[in-house]
Amino acid sequence: MKLLHIDSSVLGPHSVSRQVSAAIVDRLRQATPSLEVVYRDLTETPLAHLSGSHLAAAQGAPAPAELGPDLTASETVLNEFLDADIVVIGAPMYNFTIPSQLKAWIDRVLVKGKTFKYDASGPEGLVGDKRVIVAISRGGHYGAETPYAAGEHLETYLRWVFGFMGITSLEFISADGVNLGPEHREKALAGALQAATGLQAA
Repeated sequence: MKLLHIDSSVLGPHSVSRQVSAAIVDRLRQATPSLEVVYRDLTETPLAHLSGSHLAAAQGAPAPAELGPDLTASETVLNEFLDADIVVIGAPMYNFTIPSQLKAWIDRVLVKGKTFKYDASGPEGLVGDKRVIVAISRGGHYGAETPYAAGEHLETYLRWVFGFMGITSLEFISADGVNLGPEHREKALAGALQAATGLQAA
């Protein structure tokens, strides 16, 4: 069984989402020692954002020579995703949505003919056999009952993206209010870490 671990926070060891995603992976490794883990840090090895040249190449147009390494990277990250049985993602909220580094990765795995397709009845996800677990950290509180619910474009976006690809085994562990003060941060982190230890085995 293969697990793909993705981190996208720019805060390194100070990141809450990184701590929680690592705890999730540790829990699954303990439960399944034979688990094969591939790790990708999107801030250490960032992917370029999509350009007109990327889209043209995807349609079969000749790619500029300088785009070659990036197209190779695209193929690599797509294959990592396709090969994984479980995907664990550390996703902090930056300005109400996902980091741009994570968006660049999504643009490489949300690929027509690979992870979804269209037919006469509309879109169909092609990778519904995966388990996806997302470790979220948010500076404030954005639950449905809060005044800020309309500003939440992280969890809602990721639910849509992975659902579009057919994934129904989707779990979120959230640390909310981490910017409201040290006590709030510690409480939110402790709660998320505790939730990670209670995850079902791989």
